[in-house]
Amino acid sequence: MKTRAALVGFGAMGKAVAELLKNHMDLCLCGIVDPMSPSCLPSLDALNEQPDVIIDFSHPDSLPMLAQYIRAHGTPAVLCTTGYSEQQEALVHELSQHAPILRSRNMSLGVCVMERVLRMITPVLNGYDVEIIERHHNKKIDAPSGTALALARAVESCGSFTEVHGRDGIVGARKKGEIGIHAVRGGTIVGEHEVLFAGEDEVLSIRHSAQSKRLFAAGAIRAALFAASAGRPGLYTMDDALFGGKEA
Repeated sequence: MKTRAALVGFGAMGKAVAELLKNHMDLCLCGIVDPMSPSCLPSLDALNEQPDVIIDFSHPDSLPMLAQYIRAHGTPAVLCTTGYSEQQEALVHELSQHAPILRSRNMSLGVCVMERVLRMITPVLNGYDVEIIERHHNKKIDAPSGTALALARAVESCGSFTEVHGRDGIVGARKKGEIGIHAVRGGTIVGEHEVLFAGEDEVLSIRHSAQSKRLFAAGAIRAALFAASAGRPGLYTMDDALFGGKEA
């Protein structure tokens, strides 16, 4: 029997997920929720059957609806929406007490591996200057990207760092322990992230480039299968889905 997935949000990413679910071996789509689309259901409560997992590619404004449903039913959820406030992130943590919640700002398997690589090499390259550059299409509404922030967190988990978001004017010499984060917006760039480690006489660049939105949809589906089978409430990550374990 296939795992039933409810999709929240029917923008470009929601459509990509729905397309991949059409012929998926293990997941089936039991409903699409998007209050902004007349062709979709207005809320999760309008579903004809209870899903085994929720995949959310919507908007931060949808979080209260998701929270109400998850508290009531304990339904596992994969939250892919970016742009949450600190209060909304706190709500996500609270929801993880009721159900398995997989929270990721980027569903790419390659980005997940990139984060793990950063945690491995940052202690080795102690003292190197770290800069993060992210590039996205001209319609992206938040900056820096959630993925850039996640990459910064991976580096920061290995030491004491201070984030500097862009530089302008006479800022003086670069301070020890800074992580420069820079956002580029233009055209139809799907998503590019680069982390530079600049040392004496050498620069190491670790870069990921997304070629289409399908890769994020594929990652979300893999995450949904993990969340549906997690078995107990908790806050999970893509690292958990790919490598096992549970983030505390």
